[in-house]
Amino acid sequence: MKFKRKPSKLKLAQQATEEAINKTNERIDELGKHTNDLYGELCAIQEAFDNIRNVPSDKKIEYDKFKEIRSNWKQQAEKIETDYKAAQAKQAGAGAAGAGLGVAVVAMGPTAAMGVATTFGVASTGTAISSLSGAAATNAALAWLGGGAVAAGGGGMAAGEAFLALAGPIGWAIAGVALVTSGLLIWKNIVDKKHIEDVFTLISERDVKSYELAIVEINERIVRIDDETEKLHKATERINSFGLDYNRMSEAQQYELGAYVNLMSSSTQLLVNPIVGILPKYTEDDYNEYLSWREESKDGENKNLIICLCNLLYKIDLNDRDKKLLRKSIKKNKNMLKQLEVKKKDVRSDIMTEVMDALNHKYDLCE
Repeated sequence: MKFKRKPSKLKLAQQATEEAINKTNERIDELGKHTNDLYGELCAIQEAFDNIRNVPSDKKIEYDKFKEIRSNWKQQAEKIETDYKAAQAKQAGAGAAGAGLGVAVVAMGPTAAMGVATTFGVASTGTAISSLSGAAATNAALAWLGGGAVAAGGGGMAAGEAFLALAGPIGWAIAGVALVTSGLLIWKNIVDKKHIEDVFTLISERDVKSYELAIVEINERIVRIDDETEKLHKATERINSFGLDYNRMSEAQQYELGAYVNLMSSSTQLLVNPIVGILPKYTEDDYNEYLSWREESKDGENKNLIICLCNLLYKIDLNDRDKKLLRKSIKKNKNMLKQLEVKKKDVRSDIMTEVMDALNHKYDLCE
């Protein structure tokens, strides 16, 4: 009788991470349905405002600004959907269709794209709403969706530039651990292998907690969105009863219109502000701040590798042996080096010291 080998602690932790990612994607998809309704009500109230003549220029400028932000958000959502479908088709053409896509939102539609757009806060005009903006944020969103393929050991839909845009729970929980642990085959010494597996187990357990917190945050966002959507609907009905000339409205009605402009502002932020729990733990801005503190060039050597390792090891305690084994795992992992566009010689002997130094600087600033 053949007995099934009991899964390792690391394997169980990675399975838990995948389950957490699946649950997060389900909530992101649900978030998209609610943001779609909110977007519709925002368009309706905008139309009601647009129909009113003689609105003071300061109020018109203000709600036109919200209109631009919403339009940009919608375009980003449509771009995510289009790019994702194109990446899916490319994968199919390469004979890798469906590889590891259990983690991805496979049935990608407009509402799922809207959920992803809100989750990653990809829409911004002027000052960036999140630490990721524009193309980098879109790449991160696509990387999230294609994360299943990466975690399964394939190139995924998040290769190349998209992979380099990854950070924190966005990418390293689904891609980083998978890529680094794929180098575990180099270990002949069972004690060393077990030791490094323990480090990756801690990383997976940390990321599960991040996803669980993100799910709570998404659920809270949905409740707020539903509340604002209902308020917007009632506000639109009120505005339509005021007539079409601002100058002929009562002072109370004009005041009420001003309150509705504030409502449009708060509702628009619910569309475009990212879910904090899923944002990078360590960003390029953090690294530049660290370099500035050290009075070094803003370029920095091996920037991509250091930022990725800072996210991988965020809030993970390492001893000297851990650092040595982890560096060796990375240096001998051709797949990971290729994804990060890093050469073997770039994984210097002091790389782990610099990573921990950069992280400690961030911790100090956060205290």
